[in-house]
Amino acid sequence: MLARIVDAIAPAAQDALVEIGPGEGALTRLLLERAARLEAIEIDRDLAASLRAEFPPERLTVHCADALQFDFSALAPGMRLVGNLPYNVSTPLLFHLAGYAERVRDMHFMLQREVVERMVARHSTPAYGRLSVALQTRFRMEKLFSVPAGAFRPPPKVESAVVRLVPLAPQERPQMDWGVFAGTIAGAFSARRKRLSNALPLAASDFEALGIDPGLRPENLSPQDYVRIAQRLTCASR
Repeated sequence: MLARIVDAIAPAAQDALVEIGPGEGALTRLLLERAARLEAIEIDRDLAASLRAEFPPERLTVHCADALQFDFSALAPGMRLVGNLPYNVSTPLLFHLAGYAERVRDMHFMLQREVVERMVARHSTPAYGRLSVALQTRFRMEKLFSVPAGAFRPPPKVESAVVRLVPLAPQERPQMDWGVFAGTIAGAFSARRKRLSNALPLAASDFEALGIDPGLRPENLSPQDYVRIAQRLTCASR
């Protein structure tokens, strides 16, 4: 399964690879068989020290840090992020990484299967939510394959999946205030069972101008609808 993940990433010798959460280095070793060098972000000091002892610094640079707090803009642009993300912090970590979309070539992650399903979900489906909208406005995403619990030792109680994220081209990226957008979707999906008229700070005239039915629920709007809403809210605040 690790070899299949590396094949999906298809690292080249000079790629700017960055692994999040290498742990004991199972994926790290396979990546370094193809890449000239690798940067890794590991929060555990003992694991970080072990990796530093195994690989020379010109092949592996280990940042002993919390990926949730790490400034990825300090790394080379065009980086390729990879990793088996810690399942307990995967959602906030994905929100954090989304802010660096313009500096990333692609991302390949193994995550809990339900999280991957939320990432790629279409609107008006049960899995669709804030994470879906936040990521789909920045990336093209594809679930590559599932990973059964039996691939791990010991087997977890959940199944996993591998997903690929490729940033949208500059001309495809929405032009808007991303802070307003983030606040809009956070507010909407915190009240996902309410009608839009109660979940969004829009007047009746706003819904009419946008061509959106205020009787719908937040999960019924596409990512593009939320972009238009954020753009209108931004204009209204000026």
